Amino acid sequence: MGGSLAGLLAAHALAGYADRVTVVERDRLPDGSAPRPGVPQGRHPHVLLEGGQVALESLLPGFLAQLRAAGAPRVGMPSDMVQWQDGRWFRRLPATTHIYTGSRAQLEDLVRRRVLANPVISVVEGTDVTGLLGDASRVRGVLLRDRSGDGDARGQRRDLQADLVVDASGAGTKAPQWLTALGAQAPYEETIDTGLAYASRVYRGRKGVLDGDTVGYYVYPSPAQVHGGGALPLEDGTHLVIVSGLRGDEPPTDDDAFVTYLKRLPHPLLHRWLEEAEPVTPAFGFRRTANIRRRYDLSGPRPAGFLATGDALCTFNPIYGQGMAVAAMSAVALRDALADPRRTATTRRVQQALLTASRQAWDISAGADRKMPGAVGTAVDGGPADRVAGWYLRRVQERYPSDPVVGRAFRSVLTLSAPVSALFAPPVARAVLLRPPAPTPTEPPSAPERPGA
Repeated sequence: MGGSLAGLLAAHALAGYADRVTVVERDRLPDGSAPRPGVPQGRHPHVLLEGGQVALESLLPGFLAQLRAAGAPRVGMPSDMVQWQDGRWFRRLPATTHIYTGSRAQLEDLVRRRVLANPVISVVEGTDVTGLLGDASRVRGVLLRDRSGDGDARGQRRDLQADLVVDASGAGTKAPQWLTALGAQAPYEETIDTGLAYASRVYRGRKGVLDGDTVGYYVYPSPAQVHGGGALPLEDGTHLVIVSGLRGDEPPTDDDAFVTYLKRLPHPLLHRWLEEAEPVTPAFGFRRTANIRRRYDLSGPRPAGFLATGDALCTFNPIYGQGMAVAAMSAVALRDALADPRRTATTRRVQQALLTASRQAWDISAGADRKMPGAVGTAVDGGPADRVAGWYLRRVQERYPSDPVVGRAFRSVLTLSAPVSALFAPPVARAVLLRPPAPTPTEPPSAPERPGA
C-alpha cells in the first residue's frame, strides 16, 4: 500500500521472494520527476543522508552514479555549508560525510524507474485502499476503490488477495483502524509534537550559487533559537529556501511576508541573499511535523501477514531529513530478514527488524524535539536514561561545531552511517570529557578550511 519511496523499495525487497508484488498507489504516477499530491512535503527540502545512500546502493547497485549523472548536488559536510546552531558558527572543516540535496521528485523518479523495470512488480495507479481482508488471525488482502476511472468505472470496488500486505501508505495511514475492524489490536502510538511549521520557496541566485565556495546555508532550531532556516541546492542550479517556526508563529506563504520572516534568524546573511535572488515558485507551507511511532512490535493480538514500514511505521519531524534514508534502510532490513537462513521470517520478527531500522533516527528526532518549548505527546518524557545521556550529549553538541574528532563522530551518527556508540569511542570521549570546546568563528565563514590549516 503506497507507491512512494518506502513502498517502492519494499516491493523491490519482496520481489526476490514472491511470484507477484503489486503496488497500490492512490495517485496517477507522473511521467518524469514531478511532485505528487500524495507526497505532502514533496515541494520542501529533502536530503539523502549517508546511511540512506549506502542502503540504496545495496538495493539498487549503481544508483548513486545515476543520481550524480542526473545532476543531484552532492554537498560535503561541513566544508560546503555555512551552518549555525546554539549561538555558534560551524568551522568549515574538510568534509567527513556527504548528503544529496536534489529534489524529492527527482530521486523518487529514478527509484521508480529502477524498481518497476522488474517484471515481478506491477502498479495499480489511481486507486485507494479502503480496508483489509481477513480476520484477527491473518490479513489476506486489501479492499480497493478506483478513483481515476470514468463513468461507471470510477468508484468501482474490488478485492485484491495477497499472502502479505505491507503498509507503506505514509503518516496518514488508516491501517490501525482497519486492523481494529478485523478484531485485531491497533498499535500503541508514541507521539512528540513541537508544533513546528515551515514554508519553502525556490529561488535562483544572480550567479547561480550562494557565495563562491558556499553551496548552502542552514540555521538549526534549538530551544534557545526556535526559528530555523536555510537554503539547499537543487539539480537545476536553483536553491530551495526553507524557514521554520513553532506553534503560534508559523512562517507565512505570502511573498513579501516570507522574506520578512527570515529576519527572525540570528544573522541577516540569508535575508540579504533573498533580496537579490529571483523567486522561481510561490512559497508552500507544511505543518504536520509530529514524530509518531506505531509499536506493532509489542505483544498483542495482531494478525500474521501484515507489516508496516516507512512513515506508516515511524514518522519523523521532517526538519531532520531522515525519512528517505530510513525508507531505504527499512527495505534493506526487510530483505535481510527474509534472507536470514537461521530464523523463520515470522510477521513479528520481520516487524521488529523494520522497527530496529528506524530506531536510531527516532532517537535523534525524538530526543531533539523533547527539548523544544511547547512539545506535547505521549513520549515527551524520555525517562531517567534519557536525562543521564542528555548530559553527555550536551557536551558533544558544544564541541562538534569546532572539534574535528567530535564533529566526525557526531555527523556519522546524525547521518545514520554509524551507531550511537561511535560517540563513546575513546578519542571522542576524551575530547568530550577532558577538553573545553574549541573557539568557533565569530562571523559566517566564507570559505572552507584547507586541510592542515
